[in-house]
Amino acid sequence: MKSKLLSSVGVSLGLAAILLCAGTSRAQETKIAAIFTDHMVLQRELPVVIWGSGKSGDTITVKFGGQEASSPVDKELRWQVTLKPMAASAESRELTIHSAGGQTVAKITDVLVGEVWIASGQSNMELPLKSTKNSLPNDDHTLRLFKVAHNASPKPVRELEGKWEDSTGGTAGGFSAVGFYFGRDLRKALNVPVGVIESSWGGTPGRAWTPRDMLQTVPSMKIQIADLDKAIASYNPAAVEKQYQETVEKVKVAIEKAKAEGTKAPKIPPMPRAPGHVPHNPSALYNGMIAPIVPLTLRGAIWYQGEADSKAASDYRVLFPTLIKSWRQQFGREIPFLFVQIAPHNGMSPEIRDAQLYTWRTVPLTSMVVITDHGNAENIHPKEKEPVGARLSLAARAIAYGEKIEYSGPLFDKAEFDNVRAVLSFQHTGTGLVAKGGPLRGFEIAGADGKYVSADAAIEGDKVIVKNEKIADPKSVRFGWANVPDVNLFNKEDLPATPFRTADGK
Repeated sequence: MKSKLLSSVGVSLGLAAILLCAGTSRAQETKIAAIFTDHMVLQRELPVVIWGSGKSGDTITVKFGGQEASSPVDKELRWQVTLKPMAASAESRELTIHSAGGQTVAKITDVLVGEVWIASGQSNMELPLKSTKNSLPNDDHTLRLFKVAHNASPKPVRELEGKWEDSTGGTAGGFSAVGFYFGRDLRKALNVPVGVIESSWGGTPGRAWTPRDMLQTVPSMKIQIADLDKAIASYNPAAVEKQYQETVEKVKVAIEKAKAEGTKAPKIPPMPRAPGHVPHNPSALYNGMIAPIVPLTLRGAIWYQGEADSKAASDYRVLFPTLIKSWRQQFGREIPFLFVQIAPHNGMSPEIRDAQLYTWRTVPLTSMVVITDHGNAENIHPKEKEPVGARLSLAARAIAYGEKIEYSGPLFDKAEFDNVRAVLSFQHTGTGLVAKGGPLRGFEIAGADGKYVSADAAIEGDKVIVKNEKIADPKSVRFGWANVPDVNLFNKEDLPATPFRTADGK
């Protein structure tokens, strides 16, 4: 792990700070947090927190939608106000910030009120719409998108880079495909403006997105945090720069030699990042890409991550619930947290999907989207993201908004064994269980020795009967227990069952 903490993944030591204001003329000392820009969406029906920085001793007043709220600038040069809950509105309005003397110091234009969600995770969340199967969308004035620029930081920062934009063929193309489809479907279902904030970075583990204080409660993370602290303390920028320049000179010589010989030339490597700015380090992306958004008022989060933790699935059982808990603490509410189970792929073990299932079962106000029918054994980035966004939207409508709809495929509930067979019961059967495209596939059964063999399975009413004539006294069943599961149990709502095992850990 220690070598990973010191790995080189880019040139920049972090994004430069940008102005935290939007609008026209304003006093230089007073700023509004960078998440507030023209074309943004404020969360409806909840108290809305607005904050920024200013000159000590000043008093800041925020005006929006007929409301006014004031706050003094504290000793840390921060101010924060809370607006009363507002109804959804697609009317374009201004939000203004005023100093104690009544001077307008910031103006945010074209502000809507609706639903705000954050979309985070690694590369399958980051995969842009333009890289997926479908064509780019039509313009939608009531769907707004904010893409947070990459920034890994050793400590929580206030700054971030990004801006709110209307969803158009031009802006949506570079935005998270999953985030776009989720927002689009949610906007259509709710008929209110929707804002989606994408904060994602490919190849990153769960620890990078978890704040340090909570990460320290996870036993498997303590050594990694200690290694990072040592690496930061011993980091010598001058020595690293010198070694890097020596490497560059050697590569330049190799390039000239390759040109002379007509062979493929090597590339000059990127400058190593300082240890605290490596994106897979503990808390680095929470510090740089989530902390600047806190304490924004939002409805909930969607999450697509876990590939980077697939080799440590048992640790992820602790880490992932801790991450969710930490975000809820930071945003000050038990926000719904909806996540995507890892798609079928040759390199993704069933244990990581089981760790995600464990989180769904044990953490309230969560839901897991199953996509066993939309994976690619050879490509870790399956291109079909529209069904993923659609299923996340269904989960949001049920979990966050209380709609009485079926939002999940069959979820294993309990097993009963009668010496020759297993009788399995499920939750989320919808209007009925179905075997899609032929007899049920993907079931295995084991006796007391714990050795699994393929099993025959059939639907009987709302149950699934599993048996194998060679197993006279079955003790456990598992389903879809493979890197690339071949499964076809669905409900009639066309939602697939999650892989599972009846005996946890066996």
